[in-house]
Formats: sequence, C-alpha cells, structure tokens
Amino acid sequence: MSDAAPKGPASYFPSIEKKYGEPIAHWQQIIQAGYPAKHMELVTLLKNEHGLGHGHANALVAHTLASDGLK
Repeated sequence: MSDAAPKGPASYFPSIEKKYGEPIAHWQQIIQAGYPAKHMELVTLLKNEHGLGHGHANALVAHTLASDGLK
C-alpha cells in the first residue's frame, strides 16, 4: 500500500471536509444531482448555494466528473 499523498483535486479533500464539515460523498451527491450541467455551472452552484470557495468547488467538480467518466 502506498503512503503517497493524494495528487490533483483529491489533495483538497481533507481541507474541504475539515472546513465545511461534510464528507466528500455529500458534495459528490450534490454535483451529481446537478447533471447534466457543465463544469463551471456546477462550480457556481457549490459556491453560491453552499458557500464553498472557488478552489474547493472546482476540485470537487473536476474529481466527480472524472470519476463518473464525464470529463
């Protein structure tokens, strides 16, 4: 098993969970409920309706879209 730190968008996950008090799965469900919206529409949703910062919202959206094969 690797002890390497996560890279890319997932590197933000610990600070997102700490700052907003919700697990990553919570944010992924919100993003997935917004499909078929585009990347920046989903980022704006997280920022405006849930108070996330741009970097955190962007990381969550990028990771979720990639995980779901949409990016």
